[in-house]
Amino acid sequence: MVSGCENQAPEKLQGKYQAMAVCYILGVGTIISWNSMLTIGDYYYYVFPDYHPSRVLTVVYQPLALGTIMIFAYRESKINTRKRNMIGYMLSTISTFLLIVLDLATKGHGGMLPYIGLCAIVALFGLADATVRGGMMGDLSFMCPELIQSYMAGLAISGALTSAIRLITKAAFEKSHDGLRKGAMIFLATATLIEFLCVILYAYVFPKLPIIKYYRSKAASEGSQTVSADLVAAGILNQSESTNDSQNQRLSNKELLLQNIDYAMNIFLLYLLTLSIVPGFLYENTGQHGLGTWYALVLIAMYNCWDLVGRYTPLVKWLKIENRKGLTIAVLLRFFLIPAFYFTAKYGDQGWMIMLISILGLTNGHLSVCILTIAPKGYKGPEQNALGNLMVMFLLGGVFAGVALDWLWLIGKKNVF
Repeated sequence: MVSGCENQAPEKLQGKYQAMAVCYILGVGTIISWNSMLTIGDYYYYVFPDYHPSRVLTVVYQPLALGTIMIFAYRESKINTRKRNMIGYMLSTISTFLLIVLDLATKGHGGMLPYIGLCAIVALFGLADATVRGGMMGDLSFMCPELIQSYMAGLAISGALTSAIRLITKAAFEKSHDGLRKGAMIFLATATLIEFLCVILYAYVFPKLPIIKYYRSKAASEGSQTVSADLVAAGILNQSESTNDSQNQRLSNKELLLQNIDYAMNIFLLYLLTLSIVPGFLYENTGQHGLGTWYALVLIAMYNCWDLVGRYTPLVKWLKIENRKGLTIAVLLRFFLIPAFYFTAKYGDQGWMIMLISILGLTNGHLSVCILTIAPKGYKGPEQNALGNLMVMFLLGGVFAGVALDWLWLIGKKNVF
């Protein structure tokens, strides 16, 4: 099966650029709620100074996300993708709005009960992330690689956008009374509106684009049951009744995983390393420097910006890594960044740290797009959907492992708890 958009008939590709634009926005909405939490981490450190917010909230978020995607990956062939993604985006919208409600109800005061409430809302973020990200990646895996790249870029744009807004709000409110809180509320309100926009776009715009209807019809003809509701929403009759034989011939999840175990482990190790450094290490282990309270925010912003750049570099053909061994070598070489970060935090200045975090972001974005666009090639629609879900499962598994290992940076520190 040929995956590239350029090999399809031009009339089938009407709406390609509109679809790419919608994928950008849907990517932004997938994790803007979580990115907002990371970026306003300085506010939560002010409200809950004794509870390690960046580390604890990440630990709360990730197990639920991982457990959810494991269930979805196992049952993906029988799940209505349209309902799954709609529920995920609506849950993100509601939970982000609840953060505002919680802060208003507690008047921005800390304490154990507000912190437990914050953790409960963050757990909903994890549930929403796994619901949407796996569903979208599975859906886009049987479409052209440009749509996957656009969606992945949207995930990174979310981080860069939140960092930019946070720097602006911090500068605007730094000297005003309750400035941190005002900036955080503006932040969360913006995120809520973007999440709501994603609900509208996914429900009424995305399924009706010609290129999306074409790929979903093609997947249905190959036996996919997950696109039935999307085809009905687009005004296309369900084709699944005549495709039972085709569906039965698809590879099982186990067979798909065995054939792509190197891609799965690469995406796992990629995010394990990244999340063992971002965000906890940046907030708590980089010491004091001339930038003061701006330092962690600048580091997070640099990571997000270079992660975004890295998600576009695979569009340059000679930069895209398609060789499987080459991808594995590149992923393993990133582990040399661990001692580099350790010694830079201990002995280096802020310039070296900014350079390292830029390299971390650039390689994370570049390798993510390379792996996730190459892995589904050569499979039928139902297999590509399953593989997309499996890749996201290993991605979130790597995130969870990285978050757990991030606590090791606290070894040897005084007054940790």
